[in-house]
Formats: sequence, structure tokens, C-alpha cells
Amino acid sequence: MYELVFKDGKLCTKYFTTFTFNSCLNMMHKKQNGLLLASLVVASIFCLVGYVAAQEAKLEEGFVSLFDGKSLAGWKINESPESWKIEDGLIVAKGARSHLFYDDNGKPFKNFHFKAEVKTTPGSNAGIYFHTQFQETGWPKHGFECQVNVSHKDPKKSSSLYAVQNVDDPGVKDGEWYTQEIIVEGKKVLLKLNGKTMVEYVEPEGKQPADKNFDRVLREGTFALQAHDPDSTVYFRNLRVKRLSDK
Repeated sequence: MYELVFKDGKLCTKYFTTFTFNSCLNMMHKKQNGLLLASLVVASIFCLVGYVAAQEAKLEEGFVSLFDGKSLAGWKINESPESWKIEDGLIVAKGARSHLFYDDNGKPFKNFHFKAEVKTTPGSNAGIYFHTQFQETGWPKHGFECQVNVSHKDPKKSSSLYAVQNVDDPGVKDGEWYTQEIIVEGKKVLLKLNGKTMVEYVEPEGKQPADKNFDRVLREGTFALQAHDPDSTVYFRNLRVKRLSDK
């Protein structure tokens, strides 16, 4: 504040501060209000995170994880083991042709709801097989392949039921995670990408194997991931499955 004073016969102003008990209380009150507001914000954030987690847990009820994020425990590589590695909690497929089969412990999957998060790199190709069986070498003969391919030269793109019902534009980009779902109930197969149905296939009665190399007939089996070639790098995470009634 300012005070008027006389100095050398002239009227002058002098600036000085006052620090009273009341002003101290006011400052403390403002500080407490700020801390209270910050506490409320933090508490609200924790509540929101908890709510979202609870909702996600509810939505994922009945699903079982197929990948622990640390190792390939529960999986079996058929050839070119160097094509597979774990990196930052992700399964990385990169290298010569190889397939990573899930060990179903003698309990094959017939009707199920499978989910996985996938990320491709430019020009890459891979796949997710279902109703398949372990084999030592070659492209899996049994079951079906859900294609993983955003920009590879193969015109069959992600979420195609390979060579059965093909997708030419999956609506996703390389370098971005997308969620692939595979749902099998009886003779019906649904393939969804980011929640959108891309393929709805009903197997005809009496369907016979496609040829001697690929049968593409619904039976039962396990899952497999594909490393397609040395120029392809594809990432997988959060693989999980829910068994559905076989009735």
C-alpha cells in the first residue's frame, strides 16, 4: 500500500507492505481450497478409471487369456522358431514362414468367441487360424484363416475368411492397432474388425474339403498365428477366447 509523506518540504508517496494475521489466514484458506480442488480432481480421475475398468471387466466376462505377455508358454512353433519373439509384451511375427499353434490341452475349440489386437507394418502379411491342428511344416491344412493384411500385395485383406469370403478394404491403417474378432457358432462364422462385421459365412450342408492342401471345413480345433515372410512384421497382443455352448 501507499502512504503520503512530506520529505524536504515536498509531498511524496511511500510504498510499504502490511502482513497481518487476517491476511495470513486468507492465504492459508486459498491454499487449502486449491489443495481440496486438486484432491477432488485426483479422486474423480481414480473413480473414472475404476469405473472404466469395471465396465471392461464386465464386458470381458467369461473370456480367458491365451497369452501371458511374457513368454510363449502354452504355444508351440512348428518351423523357423527365429520368426517369433516377445517384445514389450507383444508377440512379434517376423521371418520365414512359421506358425505358432496354441496348445488346447486336448480340449479343442468348436464354438467360441475369440479376440485379438493386431498391428501391421507396411507391406506385411500374417494370419489367424482357427479350427486348425498342429503340423510340423507348411501352411496349415486344417481349419480356416482369418487374414491379417492391410497393405501387402495379396488382394485378400484383413478380416477376410481367406479364399472363402474375401475383404478388399478393411478400413484400417498400418501402424495402428485394431481388434479382430472371430465368432463360431455351429455352421456360422462371424469376422469382426473394430466391432464391424466384415464376414458372415454359413457353411453349406455337406460341405467337402476345398482341395488336398486346404480343407476349410468347420469341425473343431485350436488357434494358430502366422509369420508369413521375412519382409513382414506383425504384432499381436491381448489374445483371449470365450467358449460358447456346443449345443
